Amino acid sequence: MARAATTADAFNAVAEPRRREILDLLAGGERPVNDLVQLLGMSQPQVSKHLRVLREVGAVDVRDLGRQRLYRLNGHALKPIHDWVKTYERTWSERFEALDDVLEDLKQEQDDARDHR
Repeated sequence: MARAATTADAFNAVAEPRRREILDLLAGGERPVNDLVQLLGMSQPQVSKHLRVLREVGAVDVRDLGRQRLYRLNGHALKPIHDWVKTYERTWSERFEALDDVLEDLKQEQDDARDHR
């Protein structure tokens, strides 16, 4: 089966690490493309290409302010990712609780061994 285009949905779009970095930067607020270029250490065409993909899936919005284009995160478009990951939250929580129990048992064994010296 052929792989879906990166612009098909938010899952594919954020699979690329640089796009996730862009989203992380935009989570702090609206930014012009030149700020993203500087912060990412990438060329302007590269950043613009990633922004285009993110725009096509709705993960970022753009508005013009004079000669600048300001980009901002559209968290609503990332909700399907959140919803999918949330289905695993219970499993993670249960595993972390089990790990906490094991660590507490190990700590207790160490304390007991120290007390018997």
